[in-house]
Amino acid sequence: MQPGFGRDLTTGSIPRLMVTFSLPMLLGSFLQTAYSFVNAIWVGQYLGTAALATVTVSFPIVFVLFAIGMGLTLATNILVSQSFGARRMDELKRTVDSSTVLIGSLGILFTVLGELFAPTMLRAMDTPPDILDASVAYLRIFLLSMPLGFGLFLTRSLLQGVGDSKTPLYFQSGSLLLTAALDPVLMLGWLGFPKLGLNGTAWATVISQLLSLTALITYLHAKKVPVAPSWPRFSHLGPITRKTLRIGLPSAVQQSLVSIGMVFVTGIVNGFGETATAAFGAASRIDQIAFLPAMTFGMAISTLAGQNLGAGRQDRIREIFLWGCVFSGGITLVITAVAVSVPRALLSIFVTDAAVLEPGVAYLHTVGACYLFFALVFVSNGIINGAGHTLATTLLALISLWVIRVPVAYWLSRRMGSVQGVWYAIALSFAVSLAASMAYYFSGRWKRPLGQKPPPGTPPSTPDETLTHGTTGA
Repeated sequence: MQPGFGRDLTTGSIPRLMVTFSLPMLLGSFLQTAYSFVNAIWVGQYLGTAALATVTVSFPIVFVLFAIGMGLTLATNILVSQSFGARRMDELKRTVDSSTVLIGSLGILFTVLGELFAPTMLRAMDTPPDILDASVAYLRIFLLSMPLGFGLFLTRSLLQGVGDSKTPLYFQSGSLLLTAALDPVLMLGWLGFPKLGLNGTAWATVISQLLSLTALITYLHAKKVPVAPSWPRFSHLGPITRKTLRIGLPSAVQQSLVSIGMVFVTGIVNGFGETATAAFGAASRIDQIAFLPAMTFGMAISTLAGQNLGAGRQDRIREIFLWGCVFSGGITLVITAVAVSVPRALLSIFVTDAAVLEPGVAYLHTVGACYLFFALVFVSNGIINGAGHTLATTLLALISLWVIRVPVAYWLSRRMGSVQGVWYAIALSFAVSLAASMAYYFSGRWKRPLGQKPPPGTPPSTPDETLTHGTTGA
């Protein structure tokens, strides 16, 4: 029996489903990045290089904390999509209650810890002394948005797990438009408001996310959507919570490893001065555009795989993988061509200082040429995560970041005496990550039920056999 909400992704044309399901998510991601661009333009052009460097050094810390919440909400998406695909509606409701408690508690805890240790974290990143105080003030205000951001992540994952990618887009759009409108008002003191400078952008985020989350939850309850977060039934917080943590903790660790890696890399870049930090910040904005299709298709692939595996449609997984490579890789190749061909024009949107542009151009020539590697990683990882094997992708991230990117960035930049060594390390880590992820995908090991071992004497399955006969568990 079909539920009266959501969207069934277990039947119909896979490329059509992938496009129609991904498109609202991709639009939402572009809106988010467009706002980020607008914010960077306001900060870079009106407040100067020091303000842009302040945002750059603060962002990795914010991303580390938010990444943990995003990792746990990936577990929510996996469990919801598998339950929805199998039509296990009681389990679906238990997942909603469990995730609401976990994500809500975590958001509050991280906000408190972040407020207390903001100066310590920024000093540990070798933040330039002339922007340390401004960075602490900006970070402490921005962290107030963390519980709200966690709530939006959770709600989006719940809705996407049941195949609804449009509702989150509508409310995300409203939130971003409100933030974009509030930014100059609070930053520059328009309409009689106090002139808050860089801190105005942080307050704009807090206000808009509060209003957006409140409106979204109110809307979902008015529509009586079963995955609407509400006061949890604590009797639901037993086995399903352990299951959420079993899948979510590795994913949270994976996201954190990526983010902590950013903190370390940013710290290495900071050692080459404010100019290098500003160049890294401007070039990272281009990265955001390049990574959007890959990250969006990765989320869509995870949901498609989860629903189909939950419904026992393993025969559709191979096609999901192939079409994911076509869409994600094709779009990323176009972006790569632009980034490598006209890097100076792209960077000039954010900075005009020639001293900042030079290392930024070198970054895009080096890292931009490897964007395709990053795009394809999200395809194979999307399948692996959709099957619930988040520990595997965590270990792959560990290898890429902590065996390759961070050590090589430190060693090579010191050996070369230039921040260019960091750019080479990032590009190399993309290539290693792709090789490791594809090797695991084609091994077929992700098809084994979690927590179980194959019977003694059972030969390893080939990818084609597991696609036809394999089972999955979460």
